[in-house]
Amino acid sequence: MKARHWVWLWSVLAVAALPSGVLAASYEIDASHSTVGFRIRHLVGRVNGSFTRFDGTIDFDEKAPAKGKVTATIDAASINTANEKRDEHLRNEDFFYVAKYPKITFVSQKVTPNGKGRYRVLGTLTMRGVSRPTVLDVRLNGVAADPWGGTRAGFTATTKLNRKDFGISWNQTLDRGGAVLGDEVEVTLEIEAVQKK
Repeated sequence: MKARHWVWLWSVLAVAALPSGVLAASYEIDASHSTVGFRIRHLVGRVNGSFTRFDGTIDFDEKAPAKGKVTATIDAASINTANEKRDEHLRNEDFFYVAKYPKITFVSQKVTPNGKGRYRVLGTLTMRGVSRPTVLDVRLNGVAADPWGGTRAGFTATTKLNRKDFGISWNQTLDRGGAVLGDEVEVTLEIEAVQKK
């Protein structure tokens, strides 16, 4: 066998010997083209909000999704519900208590395919000092080249949380019964991420 054939063979064997997770692409969340949003019941309506400062990394291989990993950090003080007085209340000890717990984090433990282009991501969500197992229902929106020579992946992820599970229990009782706020929080993430070079 010629020398160049041996080099080729050893190269193929070396790649095959690598753990499949090594071949997964690593993406960084592009916060300027992503949204971390939530919705909660208020009286008889719904109030929407978001966090404007966050970052994270997504390791993703469409051919081997079970090898995927997700880590994300949100600046709790960046909460925005389009009402500054309400946002200040949400930042204090009645809610997120950002002076003591400035970060919200999510770290994945398992990624399971759930249909074509869909996944369930099990991880640990830590908020207000409390860590809970949380499942994200994720849809891959696509992977494509961008105009700047990079590669981008888009994801939509949703979940529902009970705020009391994280020690956020403030509420007000109405005179005729019921409460001002609901306990369930609907979370929607619209994520665009750039592949690391």
